[in-house]
Amino acid sequence: MSTELNEKGVEKTASEESPASHHGASVPEHLEGKKRDLYDVDTSDRHALNAVFENPLANVPREQLMQDVEQFCEQYGLTDHVEVMKKGALVSQRPYAIQEMDELTPDDKAVLLREHTHKWDQPWQLYWLVSMASLAAAVQGMDETVNNGAQAFYLDVFNIVPADNRPSRFSLAEQDNLTGLIVGAPYLACAILGCWLTEPLNSILARRGTIFLSCFIAAVASIWEGVANSWVNLFIARFVLGLGIGSKSTTVPVYTAECAPAPIRGALVMQWQVWTAFGIMIGNIMGVAFGGLREDLAWRLILGSTVVLPILVCAQVYFCPESPRWLIQHGKMQKAYRAFRILRKTDIQAARDLYYTHVGVEIERKINTGKNIFTQFGELFTIPRNRRATWATWIVMFGQQFCGVNVIAYYSTTIFEQSGYGRNNALLASMGTGILNWVFALPAFFTIDTFGRRNLLLLTFPFLCIFLLWTGMSFFIPENKDPVTGKVQTARIAMVTTGMYLYECFYSPGMGPVPFSYSAEAFPMHVRDVGMSWATSTTWCFNFILSFTWPHLLTAFKPQGAFGWYAAWCLILWVLVLLFMPETKALTLEELDQVFSVPTWKHTSYQIKNATWHIRKYVFFQRNLEPLPPFYQGAEKLMES
Repeated sequence: MSTELNEKGVEKTASEESPASHHGASVPEHLEGKKRDLYDVDTSDRHALNAVFENPLANVPREQLMQDVEQFCEQYGLTDHVEVMKKGALVSQRPYAIQEMDELTPDDKAVLLREHTHKWDQPWQLYWLVSMASLAAAVQGMDETVNNGAQAFYLDVFNIVPADNRPSRFSLAEQDNLTGLIVGAPYLACAILGCWLTEPLNSILARRGTIFLSCFIAAVASIWEGVANSWVNLFIARFVLGLGIGSKSTTVPVYTAECAPAPIRGALVMQWQVWTAFGIMIGNIMGVAFGGLREDLAWRLILGSTVVLPILVCAQVYFCPESPRWLIQHGKMQKAYRAFRILRKTDIQAARDLYYTHVGVEIERKINTGKNIFTQFGELFTIPRNRRATWATWIVMFGQQFCGVNVIAYYSTTIFEQSGYGRNNALLASMGTGILNWVFALPAFFTIDTFGRRNLLLLTFPFLCIFLLWTGMSFFIPENKDPVTGKVQTARIAMVTTGMYLYECFYSPGMGPVPFSYSAEAFPMHVRDVGMSWATSTTWCFNFILSFTWPHLLTAFKPQGAFGWYAAWCLILWVLVLLFMPETKALTLEELDQVFSVPTWKHTSYQIKNATWHIRKYVFFQRNLEPLPPFYQGAEKLMES
């Protein structure tokens, strides 16, 4: 998620970009009457709706604001903090005029300035919370890849594939179906259940409770996988694992975003992808660590090793504060203030974020009165602005899977074996893909908020296509064996390994971090929770399709055709990103509303002109071209007939 600026160029407060759960509720009594013009927004005017969130306090008279703060403190038992709450409300109202406020002491002004000059100077409890969230991300990454090494063993043990001159009890088509079904079981569960449980679980258990439950399910499923005595039992265990993965993948980024201060929110939310990649690497390392054991034990320890990280998360999560925004939504203001006080350096920062979040939550409640998850889901497709965001997020979430990355994540060990490696060397080579996935995710930490989401994808997709073709076409190299030693000669092995490794280098800074960050930004706030459920269910649905169909692709088209299939999708996705995916980097909510409200054909026309301009300038060296205006700044003009 990018750090956004308000209309004066100052970074927004912590609550402005936090996704929220919606609960129909009336406006509090102390906000009735004199401030009804603020909360009685026209909910039918969706085009202007997000502008309400820019700064709802901006036009409130000072005396009225002070009275509202006093009533707020009286209603919620915060009278001991009324003076600091007044300061916080004033700072929220005019964050660009801090130095002009006589109500603030020099120490107050210094603290608020230091937020931007020393943005990493934060309470240690905040970083503890981030470390817990990072562990939860690593749980997910590890769950995804331990099966990579384990399947080389359990497919033999359960006699799904032939081994040691023993024929399989299944036909070739059944072998492919069972392999894909077992590998893809968690992602099937995510798509049809796990992601859609996020809203009710968060409403009942809050953020910490949802994270605890999802990790507890992951731990139980890990043990279950390790003791499975048939392929049916293993499939069920992995399906249950997906129930934890789905809700965790949506809740943890939201929890981090709601707790993080604005200046470093983007960087902290990015940790989800960085440490998911770390978990992917650890999962591959487990394959190497236990791969040398006897066959009937190795795969059980590889799958069972995933029990450690979720237990660590469960042990930590309740020592972290609950999301202040969730507490505010449920009327627990004193607890919310204590949570903000833990996560912020000073009382004035905590008071500012508490009151501003409270105001935003009340507006959301008014907007969503009488609505439920089904009506909000319908708005993703019936309102043109939302429909364009839904289409754009579908592209990136679909693209994260059909760029072919999880072919490598789930099947690299068997692919390396097919290229000529022995089993142990194939496990080692797979570990290399996991290491590169993590190492090259780190540059995105610095580039996603500067270079831009869209530009990262347009730059990396062509390379993903090239290296998938490289890998696939390498299988045309004959598998020659040394007549003396019987070892496979290294030309094909080297080419396949190089292609897969270079692919990881370009995937991790592009399609790795962009989809989740982009999806969290693209939807307007009043449908953001449902929009994120849609986005995450999309990626897990196509994750299952990819993992289930890969064995069939290999059988039907051999590695050359199978890798070529996903290389072709990389080219198609490059075109889709170019034509239908607006940039969201460094745009305010109002600007994003303008961008996604532009008719699709006009957006496409602009992007074709933009691509043509770059080709003329950098390919044909026409240096004297007039630069095109940035798209979002020209949004209103583009909307004119």
